Amino acid sequence: MAESRRLLDGLAVAAAVLASIGLVDFATGSWTVTLAFASGLTVLGLIAFAAARYQAAPAEQAQAASPDWSVTVAAIEQPGQAIAITDRANRLVCANAAFELWFGSGHAPPRLPVDGASSELLTRLARGAWRDGNSGEVATIADEERSWTAEATRAGRGDDYLIWRFGPILRNEPLVAMTKHITGMFGRILGAAGICVALVGGDGTIRAVNPAFARRANGDEEASMAGQEFVSLLRSDERERIFFAREGAKGTPQTLVHVPLSDPAERGPEEPVPSDGPSLMMLLDAGVGLGGWGGEARGQTPQLEALLEQLPLGLAMTDRDGHFLFANPAFRRAAGVEGKNLPPYPSDIVIPRDKTAMSDAVRRFGQGAANSGDIAVRLRVEPDDPVSLGLAGVRGLGEAAVLLSLADTTEETRLKRQVAQATKMQAVGQLAGGVAHDFNNVLTAIIGYCDLMLLRHTPGDSDYDDIQQIKANSNRAASLTRQLLAFSRQQTLQPEVLQLPDVLSEVGQLLKRLLGAKITLKVTHDRNLGAVRADPRQLEQVIINLAVNARDAIQSSGGGETASGTLSFATRRVEAKDIRRMGSEIIPAGDYTVLIAEDTGGGIPTEVLGNIFEPFFTTKEQGKGTGLGLSTVYGIVKQSGGFIFASNTKGSDGRVKGARFTIYLPVHTMTEDDVAKAEAEEEARNWSGGGRVLLVEDEDMVRAVAERALTRQGYDVVTASDGDEGLELVKAGEEFDLVVSDVVMPSMDGPAMAREIRKLQPRLPILFMSGYAEEQLRNEIDIEAMHFIAKPFSVQQIADKAAGVLSGKGQGR
Repeated sequence: MAESRRLLDGLAVAAAVLASIGLVDFATGSWTVTLAFASGLTVLGLIAFAAARYQAAPAEQAQAASPDWSVTVAAIEQPGQAIAITDRANRLVCANAAFELWFGSGHAPPRLPVDGASSELLTRLARGAWRDGNSGEVATIADEERSWTAEATRAGRGDDYLIWRFGPILRNEPLVAMTKHITGMFGRILGAAGICVALVGGDGTIRAVNPAFARRANGDEEASMAGQEFVSLLRSDERERIFFAREGAKGTPQTLVHVPLSDPAERGPEEPVPSDGPSLMMLLDAGVGLGGWGGEARGQTPQLEALLEQLPLGLAMTDRDGHFLFANPAFRRAAGVEGKNLPPYPSDIVIPRDKTAMSDAVRRFGQGAANSGDIAVRLRVEPDDPVSLGLAGVRGLGEAAVLLSLADTTEETRLKRQVAQATKMQAVGQLAGGVAHDFNNVLTAIIGYCDLMLLRHTPGDSDYDDIQQIKANSNRAASLTRQLLAFSRQQTLQPEVLQLPDVLSEVGQLLKRLLGAKITLKVTHDRNLGAVRADPRQLEQVIINLAVNARDAIQSSGGGETASGTLSFATRRVEAKDIRRMGSEIIPAGDYTVLIAEDTGGGIPTEVLGNIFEPFFTTKEQGKGTGLGLSTVYGIVKQSGGFIFASNTKGSDGRVKGARFTIYLPVHTMTEDDVAKAEAEEEARNWSGGGRVLLVEDEDMVRAVAERALTRQGYDVVTASDGDEGLELVKAGEEFDLVVSDVVMPSMDGPAMAREIRKLQPRLPILFMSGYAEEQLRNEIDIEAMHFIAKPFSVQQIADKAAGVLSGKGQGR
């Protein structure tokens, strides 16, 4: 059609040219003019023809070069796999149906609706593909419900595209895996040996059968028997022999082996095997025996053993006398049996106290009627944890036999221990926090009275040194309470914006005295370190504890106090890109200042590496360590928003030479709040004093100290012994400029009293006193303009805090 149209167009143009030449000849009557005109038309025609061909060729090339994405989409339609193609701008060029179903057409990799860790993995995968083409890296990504494997490959003439492939990760369902085995080659092997297998659900319907079962029950081995009633395919005669219903009595009688697929670990030791769970039904011709399993069948076929080898449930078989005949890998793994060498009797895998009960149970199920049950025993490999061992009498396999079932609870036991350890840690932390809170009240009174007494004495007095000694020992006791609160993460921190090198410099001389002359201290710093926000006194405690720990490790590794070694402290700058490159699932991406402590003390034993941060855990000799040093370090670092890791360092010969502790502290950026706080502290120092204060405290000693401290600063102080009394004073019309209250009190506590007072005087500031952590209280108490002072405090500290609040610049919430 197009060729005809082009021919007609050519004829029309030729006719027009001839007509125009004729008109020129008629008008001029001169052959010279006519010939010149015809020559000009010819030249113009050739130019037009060449231009048309020149434009047509690139158009055809462009048309040939442009990709036909419909063909690409058809090519990437692969069952069970999502495929997408993106360009250099990460725009989705095309995708198959599976990709649109799982992720939607509105998303293009690496930006997919998955969790944060997965998004980072996809971004890293894209960068690697653009850089290396096909690095072979496969990532695992997930959303809230599903997970996939992901890989990316660079492609295209100019390597301008990425091809993404996503494969679903299916949960490992034992029944699904069993179905594949039964319907696949393994099921055909069993069928060739005369064994028909059916997987039956708890409702009695068939889920899967092997081809031999389908052939004998339906006449067609390709038939799907799923959904049919299992019992409807069988019948029995007057002698209770079992036949296939389709074959009737003309067929061979069958031996039925029923294996319940229930996990004994999911039910109690005295509970019976549930009758509504899935089961494995095996039908064997009466002439088919099981290799090594009794009587006339011995040594004939090992097919049933091969089937049981594939099951995730631990199964074993004994004869009627209790001798082990067979055990699959799951049973041997759960029982702690190495290799394939089974002990002679099942009683050999349990502790001596349970041997008799085990032997009696096996003998009872082997000689009695075909039934099933459970017995609670303790295995030799785990003598402290009882397990449930299932027993079932099996008939029709020649001689009577007993089927034993045992779940592999290795992972479950590990998780139980972790939960128990976490519970213990929580209980210890709660106990430590409660003890420290009560102890802080006592220390507040002791330190406060010491301060008041020192105001009446001067250096040189006979009592001055004694009072100073009492105060010094009280401060030592306060540091012990801070350690208790540190590992329970209830410590009250007073964070400041600081540089780690400054903190190391402050404790440098102390570290040298602690380490002694034989141990060399090395300190190195990176440039351009970011500032961190932490309590400088607590960071000093972290550094000192690590140094003492390193000193003891070096001395215990050989030579005692005369041992020589090296302790190195180093600071490093770590940026967000470095954290992403690490691929850590613990540390969020961000900028960090890192403190690294390395020693040459011989390292940490691998078996205790996971326990060193636990409270009261120590590897030192009895009486030489409390087990609070590293747990205190851990608590301070975590409460400061950081992360700490312990590992061993190796020398050039590959041997462990020492331990390394790495602390990550997030870099702090100065905010308006930091500036405002600094200004508030300056104005508080210039506060002239004065005002009426309501002091509410149930501890008489603490109340007396706080009252005298505030009175000395010129405040008019009214005291109350609990929240009810304090609230009554406000209700009676008393006017106050500040309320200073304890948090935990009998009857009405501090926060409850404060809320009621705020109903009467909404703008009255509240200053809480407590031995608990400020951050913890702020999360639990939702009160505006709330201020806080930690116990134990000195006379000067509570006076300065009250001045800061009354100056109108105190940092409340």
